[in-house]
Formats: sequence, structure tokens, C-alpha cells
Amino acid sequence: MKKLFLVLVGLLLIRACAHEQNDATGNLLPVPKSIQQGNGFFTVTKGTGLCISAPENDRNAVTRLLGAWEDMLSLTEKPADADCIAMEICEKVDGISSPEGYAIEVTEDGIKAKATSGAGLFYAAQTLLQLADGGNRIPVCSITDEPQFGYRGMMLDVSRHFFGKEFIKKQIDAIAHFKMNRLHLHLTDAAGWRIEIKKYPRLTDFAAWRKPAIWKDWWFGSREYVEKGSEGAYGGYYTQDDIREIVAYAAERYITIIPEIEMPAHSEEVLTAYPELSCTHEPYKQADFCIGNEKTYEFLENVLTEVMELFPSEYIHIGGDEAGKASWPHCPLCQKRMKEENLSDVNELQSYLIHRIEKFVNSKGRQIIGWDEILDGGLAPNATVMSWRGTEGGIAATESGHKAIMTPGGYCYLDSYQDAPHTQPMAFGPYMPLEKVYSYNPTDGLKEEQAKLIYGVQGNLWVEYIPTEELVEYMIYPRILAIAEIGWSNPAARDYSEFRQRAVKSVEWLKANGYNAFDLAKEFGQRKEALTPSEHLAKGKNVAYSANAPFNDRYNAGGETALVDGIHGGWTYLDEKWQGFIKGGIDITIDLGEEREISSVSADFMQMCIPDVWLPAKVTISLSSDSAEFRDIATIVHNVVRDEGLSFKNYGWNGKEKGRYVRYRAECGPQRGWLFTDEIIVK
Repeated sequence: MKKLFLVLVGLLLIRACAHEQNDATGNLLPVPKSIQQGNGFFTVTKGTGLCISAPENDRNAVTRLLGAWEDMLSLTEKPADADCIAMEICEKVDGISSPEGYAIEVTEDGIKAKATSGAGLFYAAQTLLQLADGGNRIPVCSITDEPQFGYRGMMLDVSRHFFGKEFIKKQIDAIAHFKMNRLHLHLTDAAGWRIEIKKYPRLTDFAAWRKPAIWKDWWFGSREYVEKGSEGAYGGYYTQDDIREIVAYAAERYITIIPEIEMPAHSEEVLTAYPELSCTHEPYKQADFCIGNEKTYEFLENVLTEVMELFPSEYIHIGGDEAGKASWPHCPLCQKRMKEENLSDVNELQSYLIHRIEKFVNSKGRQIIGWDEILDGGLAPNATVMSWRGTEGGIAATESGHKAIMTPGGYCYLDSYQDAPHTQPMAFGPYMPLEKVYSYNPTDGLKEEQAKLIYGVQGNLWVEYIPTEELVEYMIYPRILAIAEIGWSNPAARDYSEFRQRAVKSVEWLKANGYNAFDLAKEFGQRKEALTPSEHLAKGKNVAYSANAPFNDRYNAGGETALVDGIHGGWTYLDEKWQGFIKGGIDITIDLGEEREISSVSADFMQMCIPDVWLPAKVTISLSSDSAEFRDIATIVHNVVRDEGLSFKNYGWNGKEKGRYVRYRAECGPQRGWLFTDEIIVK
């Protein structure tokens, strides 16, 4: 009897192990459209067959990707009934409308994957690798999956600091793993020209090199360029062979490289190397091309011709942002152009250049993308808008029937702090944690017709303050994973708490594969003051703002109740909890409703000099019983100095006074920039 019992127990254990429960979703990022989980696993063992029915290039791409199992897989011409991974490109796959979609069926006996294109089959293979989680067991499941958007991109600025081709290829591997399909390279800007153009050798012999190496030292210093090979020269560029290699490497991973050649602005390096293309014809004087000069178009068309020969992408990015336009109203050639073309202002003059360049690019069978400033003065007929100054540019583009790629700075700029600023390297922008990035929905609030014109979403990394490869990766990962899931997955399927768990695992994968990712598991988190509402005498009371010092509508934080709602701001003025004031300072009066004993009045301010946010130079706190006559109870003077990073300071008074009306005034220093405060606390 005892032996029989042991046999039965053994059989039950074998049966239980054979049908072991699995969690197929825990390793998948982005989350698939549909997944049904089963019990048990398929195990890749030595001799497991791999049959890929696809054109040679697609077959090679998938075989290369599954190289982790190279020692075990046996390539076969026909799929076997068992112990086989069968992958096939079909004319049609049930439940899939996107060419990048795929379907996977995993049983204990084998795997079947189908797609209508090589890209779809490649993404199916990425999903299998994620399911295996570095091992050789794939959980039993059924997956039907396809992306929400056709464009899922990352932009890397290689102008402010240059990063070599091997580093670019490394990032291509990572974003391909998470099913992203565009890499936008910001190749030209004031800090350096980064692509070889045979017709204009001074672009890489001179305009690609500078002193000093650190961008902020150069930008706030002499801003000079130096000859290639000179002592201390910092910079670099991609040769045309480098570009071909990068483009081919990306194509093997179904990623399109989109080049950006800036115009008409951000072109100091060009106009110093070739000053005849500027309005003054003097080096180191201009950032904007002379739009009235025919040589400008000769130059740009020659450059773009070489660029388009190297990059087969449908889109060529032409910048179009932040033109100063200062010289155009006084330049004889620009004024002549405006008169000849019947242009009413300099915005229309810029639009003239964009239209003309678009016509040239279209003649080569390509399309242009530009930052949302290309809307100013009239949008070119076939242009796609990349919306970065909020979402308004993208919305305006869709309203006029144009495609838009959404990359608003408030959600998609990865050069911002990703954790509590005091725990992080210096960053250019305010607090942008993974949760904030993940909260973005590119089609939120759009009509159905407009939503169809949202081509996709992109995360941008500008590198003014990011000089090393290690720091680039630290700022990209894991936040680009949120962009990947926004671009791929249905918003209804997204949940941040669940996503964060998968992102933590993905960080482990990134680190294991040699990436310097931010350790999400050790995230410090939000500013502690923002976590708990405050109770105080002024909460919910009436507030009067001086007509000479109104809050700015863009940063209203909820309007006239914002500074007495008990809610404190976090690490960034973009969280809609900090109220912003510009130039006029702050002058508000709070009515407590009756005379009260008052022991303290205080408010927090922040300083972040890069976006022109400053601490007050002077704060005056006053009390009154009748709102007519006020007596000052405190004057706080602060010497405002420029610093790096983000800082906070409380300006307050403690004592013993009586009053009904509390007046709080804050004055700007000589910088005359922004003041931000989140709550005026009265106790």
C-alpha cells in the first residue's frame, strides 16, 4: 500500500509539473493586443527545429535574432509536427490588420507564428525572446498582436555631443527589442555638423569641431569652431560609409533612420563655415539662413541630395524650429524676396523656404517632417508636423488634414530629471518620471477623423547636459519603454502599476545586456510635500490678485484658488500644481474671513535657471484688519545667483500677530524671469 501511494504521488507531481502554471504577461513589453495564457511550457532543446517560411532577408533577420538558441535550433525546410518553431509570412492573418502585426500559438509540443510581413515576423520573434526571459522555456499561450501607431520613434541629438556608430547600433538593438521602428538622428545644430557632405568639406573639416568639449562651457563661452585635427578639437561626424552601415544595420531590425538637417535656424556652424549663406555674410554673426539668397537653396538642395542618397527613409526632417528671424526684416535680399513673393511678414518668409524645400524633397519621391513651428506662416501642402511645444501643433495639423507625430515636451522629453533632482545627474528640464511619460495618450480628446492622422509618438533626448554614452543610456532607459508601449498598445490595456513591474524586469534585461539603465527599483519618487495636502488657516479662503501681477494662464495651476487649496507642487512646475508669474512678480491678498491670531505665513519657491525660473529677490508679508491699511510684518531679501540644477526655498515669517487680510508679495531679481509658488500657508 505504501509503495502504491508513493507511485500515485509521483504521477501527480509529474502531471502537475507538466501543466505548470505560467505568467506569460510578466515579461512582455509592450503589452500585446490579446493574450490567452495556458499551462505548461514549450522548451527549446538541442535539435528543436526552426522553420521560417519567408523571403531570404526576413528569414535571415529572424534567424539572427534567435541566435540565443543557435546551439540548439536546427534549421529545417518544412515544419515538424512536434519540437519545432514554425514561423511563416502569410497573405492574411486572422485578427491582424497592420503589416507589423503577428499571431503566436505556443503549445507544449511547439510554436507557430504567423505575420503578413518580415517586420511582423521579427516582432513575433522578439515576443518569444521576451517570453523566454533569457532561458529556453516559452510559456504556453496564444497571442494576437499589432501596433496602435505606425510610427514609434526615438530621437537622439548627436550634434551637442557626438556618439559613434557602434553606440548608435547598440541603441538600435534595444529599441528594436521593444518593437520601436524609427530612430530620428538630430545631425546638425550650432554645436556641430555630424554628417559628411562631399560637396561641402568645410562642414566636417571645421563646423564639426569645437573647443571646449562640454556644451555648456562652449555655449556660455566663446562658441568658436576649430579646424579638424587641431589641439583640443572636440567633435566628430559620420562618414557616408558610416551612415550606410548604420542604415543597413537598422533596416535588418526593421527600423528606419530619419535624418534631420536643420533649417532655417540652428545653423550657426554652417553660417560660420559658409558665411555667404547668412544675411550679413560674416562668420559668428548669424543662426538663420538668408532666405532671400539663391545660394541658400543651392546649398540646401545639394546637401539634401546627398542626404537622400544615403537615407532611404520616406521622411526627411528639416527642423524649422526656433528661428530668431532678427536679420530678415533688415536684409535687402530677404526684403526683396518678400516683395517679389507678396509675403506679409517674416513668418510667411520662413514658410516660403519650407514650401520650396518641400517641393524639392517631394520631387525626389520623399516627404518632409518639421517641428511644429513650420505651421507659422502657412503649412506646406504635404508636410507632417512633429508637435513638441505641447500638443497644439499636432492638433492644428490634423485639423487641416495633415499627419502629426506627437512628441510634447511635457511628456516626451527625456532630458528632464527622471527622479528626485537631488538624486540625479544635472538635467536640462524639470521632473519627468516614468509614470508621467506613461500617462500620455496621443489621441486623447481628438475626434475620430483627427485621431486617424496621428501617425505616432516619439521620445526625444537632447544632450546639452549629457556628454557621455553612459549618461545617454541612463536618461533613455527605462523611459523610452513607456514611449514604446504608448506607441504599440491599446490605451485601454495600459495600467501604470502593472507596467512598472514589467519595466523593472526590462531594466534587469537591459543591464544584463550592457546598458546603463536607471535603476527603477530604487526610485526615490515624488517630492514629499506633494504627497499630503496641508491644512491651514488660508485653505479655501478668498484670494485677490493684483491687476499688476496676474498669474500666467499657461501655468495657472487651477486659477484663483490654486494657492489656498492645500495642494503642494512636486519636483516640476509642469505638474499643474505650481502657479507661475512672469515679470510682474506676485501680489496677492488672502481674506481669512475674520480677524485671527497668526503665528506664521510662508510659501515655497523653486529655481531652475535653464528655463528661466528664479527664486524671488524680495518677499514682503503684510497684515491688515480692514484690507485698506496694511502693516509689514516681514521683509525677506535674497541674493539670487545663477546655479545649476533645481533648488527650493521657503520664504516665511514666524511670530505672533493678529489680522484678517494677509498680503504676500514676491519680487523678481535682475533676471526678470519666472516665479513659481505652490501654496501660501497661514497658521
